[in-house]
Amino acid sequence: MDKLQFADESLAPVLENKLEPWNILLVDDEPGVHDVTKMVLKDFVFDQRPLNLISAFNGKEGRDIMSQRSDIALAIIDVVMETDTAGLDLVRTIREDLQNHFTRLVLRTGQPGQAPEEDVITQYDIDDYKDKTELTSNKLLTLMYASLRAYRDICMIDSHRRSLEQVILASTEIFEARNLKVFASAVLKQICNLLHLKGAIFYCTSLSDEFTDGSNYQVLAVSGAMAEFETKNKVDLPNPVLNAFDYALKQKQSYINGDTYTGYFSTSLGSENLLFVELEREIDDLDKQLLDIYASNVAVTYENLLLRDEILDTQKELAYILGEAVEQRSKETGSHVRRVAHYSYLFAIEYGLDEKQAQLIKLASPLHDVGKIAIPDNILKKPDKLTEEEWHIMQSHAQVGADLLHSNENEVIKMGSIIAGQHHERWDGRGYPKGLKAEDIHIAGRITAIADVFDALGSDRYYKKAWPMEEVLAEIDKQKGKQFDPKLVDILHDKLDDIIAIRKAYDN
Repeated sequence: MDKLQFADESLAPVLENKLEPWNILLVDDEPGVHDVTKMVLKDFVFDQRPLNLISAFNGKEGRDIMSQRSDIALAIIDVVMETDTAGLDLVRTIREDLQNHFTRLVLRTGQPGQAPEEDVITQYDIDDYKDKTELTSNKLLTLMYASLRAYRDICMIDSHRRSLEQVILASTEIFEARNLKVFASAVLKQICNLLHLKGAIFYCTSLSDEFTDGSNYQVLAVSGAMAEFETKNKVDLPNPVLNAFDYALKQKQSYINGDTYTGYFSTSLGSENLLFVELEREIDDLDKQLLDIYASNVAVTYENLLLRDEILDTQKELAYILGEAVEQRSKETGSHVRRVAHYSYLFAIEYGLDEKQAQLIKLASPLHDVGKIAIPDNILKKPDKLTEEEWHIMQSHAQVGADLLHSNENEVIKMGSIIAGQHHERWDGRGYPKGLKAEDIHIAGRITAIADVFDALGSDRYYKKAWPMEEVLAEIDKQKGKQFDPKLVDILHDKLDDIIAIRKAYDN
């Protein structure tokens, strides 16, 4: 058996709270390798979760386990087992046959000459390649932290993508199925992800002044642990929630009590609405603003559905929330995404697109920067000039946004994916992420690009003051035929009064 060398080093802290473990698969035909690896990792904890180490002693066993489970975070696979390429074959099966691109794969070998590292790294979709003799306990721990962190982040991005898809798919169903609960819950789930709130959140409303009468309760949206309370019956709600609601109703205001936040909202039609959040961390004013926007808009949407009035405008308001949430996370304020949506509609109509296409672009354009959800705060909020490496990471938001919104089914999602992925492409082909040129760039991407830049230049940002209008126009003209479609620059000048009117209407 190849000897594994482990230094005498301290291990991670012991887990205090019992949470679901990370599932780690060890595939190696040497029992001793399993024993030593398990010994070193027996007290390992990441994100307050321990490890569950699963053993397979050949490639076939590893393949069987991977085909039966979708929750393996990391697989550490020996190269040479029943055959000289058993580990390599297993990697190819996982990625190509099982189409598993989430599990992190690390090859571990005691015979590095059998499969040269450069060849393996180049030809196989793996995350690391280790000689057994170099994996000291410290390096094994480092490998675990890096792999689990990557797995966690990939799963989070996929969760954002699926949540966004639920939101936009649900929005198209409101007209046909009056399914506001699906829409409101999907938006609520995405807001939880944006704010990194792991606790339970749900929303209640009433259309009567007698809110304390149990018959007037209507649970509209739930998320997390509160999912079990998706009911119209007041008596089924837990006492802490009822007590919080009673207090908020008496005080007619929102408040924070320990690790909970209760939002109180009333509408012009007389309904009183409540939002209960179990906090995992302290929320700031921007977080509360997002929750307030959500609750207020869902309340108005519910009333409009019941009254069969103004539903289209309210649907758009809810769609804006996602775009505005990204702006708030970037420390941007105001109605940037709303203005971009209205500018985009105007550009589309003047360009000659039909009403349906123009409305589709208007609805999808608020999602142009949704990929910034995956950009770390230290880069996204950095007031100084980004380093080259940081700039490359920042640029990745375009492709991330396109991937998050990728869909073969829904027109709005598909348009959002196009806009997110192409609004940084340039007419001269020097943009990113794909360097598309001229009319190879989708018209929606070209439209959103000029609308976004025009509004950004004329707005205060945390890193700059708003430019005067003459300087904004001069810069747009300078980029005519370079960054922007020349025809769109002409439309900007021709319809400048209308565009300025939009800016004034949403100048807050």
